Amino acid sequence: MSLPVAPAAGPQPSLPQLLCGSFGFLTAVLLLRLPLHRTTALVRLLHRLPLREPAQPRAACIVQAAHSAGAWWPGRAACLETSLAASLAAVAQGYRLSWCLGVRFLPPPRVHHAWVETASGPTGEPETALPHGWPYVTALRV
Repeated sequence: MSLPVAPAAGPQPSLPQLLCGSFGFLTAVLLLRLPLHRTTALVRLLHRLPLREPAQPRAACIVQAAHSAGAWWPGRAACLETSLAASLAAVAQGYRLSWCLGVRFLPPPRVHHAWVETASGPTGEPETALPHGWPYVTALRV
């Protein structure tokens, strides 16, 4: 389950970033039809490439491009699809965004979530501005 995401207030993605976001989203939709262990194995394999860490504004543009591609998709475009799309779009541009799956236990009910993060923390997530910090416990980081 994901929360509605407001458009980013920062820099908007360029056309090449939007194209990479669309490519990443379509690839993510196809990969998520496979068993999850195969999808994570492929992402791990891609992260073995010599990729660099994006600056926070660049990472925010990559995530926004993935969300924009998901807005036009007639099927499910929730956090799992858009976070994997952002990670794949980053690889297509020569960057590494860690793909994370996790859960929030409090307050009830339990909520599952997927996101991407850089070394400085989650990217493109409205929950990062909460006063008590990031509410999700990471179960898988690829």
